[in-house]
Amino acid sequence: MFKDPKLVLAIITVALVWGTTFLGIRVAVETIPPWFVAGIRQFLAGIILLVVLLFSKKLKWIGWKNFTNQIILASLMLVVANGMTTVAEKHLTSSLASLISSTSPLLVFLLSILFSMQKFSIRGLVGVLIGFSGILLIFKDGLEDLLNVEYRMGIIFMFIAIFGWAFGTIFSKKNHQHTQNISLNLFYQFSFAGIVQIIFGFLFSDQINFAMWSFKSMFATVYLAIFGSVIAFFAFHFALKKITPTQISILSYVNTIIAIFLGWLILDEPISVTFIMATVLIICGVFITNYKPGMFKRV
Repeated sequence: MFKDPKLVLAIITVALVWGTTFLGIRVAVETIPPWFVAGIRQFLAGIILLVVLLFSKKLKWIGWKNFTNQIILASLMLVVANGMTTVAEKHLTSSLASLISSTSPLLVFLLSILFSMQKFSIRGLVGVLIGFSGILLIFKDGLEDLLNVEYRMGIIFMFIAIFGWAFGTIFSKKNHQHTQNISLNLFYQFSFAGIVQIIFGFLFSDQINFAMWSFKSMFATVYLAIFGSVIAFFAFHFALKKITPTQISILSYVNTIIAIFLGWLILDEPISVTFIMATVLIICGVFITNYKPGMFKRV
């Protein structure tokens, strides 16, 4: 794996960039309504891909069946998962949002069993129990925080987000979504999600005052579009051609650690001993659930 410089660069890109997106979202929503952050991010990503497709002369209609699949994926993984994560970070720290998000592989595992896509295993059950014990530990000393309406809604939005991501992952697996024509498929996904989320921005934002949008928040939104949506996703699919999905899933652990560290370093987000223990439990739980013999060998 480490003898291929391009593969190493792709892995580092995904780990670092996706690890910074939680920080980027938190900064963006400081002055920009969340649905506008999510919508502008996806719409800009769609425009970037449109330019790439036009210059490479690869822009074409993908057919109604594939188009429908892309709309479903965009709805689950971009509108619901990414959108709700963005809304949640208006009320939660980037550290907590990233930690809750890191439990999504556990939900994917449970749904895979439910839809007969994966066999039940004792190891998987142990991993799920360890992971969710980490979630319980987060709230053990903070039950009073749940009395705060905004905090409680942020938690609810994050769990809606991970359900959206998990169902999107299951849909992708059941319909055998592959990496060919990825730029074309992503163009349709980003464009659809961007339009829908911008409409949500006009419908659900408490107040819309473009003059109040700070340069820092706008810069963070552009960063999310270019690096978080386009560059990291291309790096992810490049790596996916050379290593297995299980191997690349290890990146989610790195993303969480980076997100928590950056939240503490840049935004002064508090990190308690209990929070660190919860992080260790969740990461261990996800690893145990995903572990397969030979998973570190190159394809």
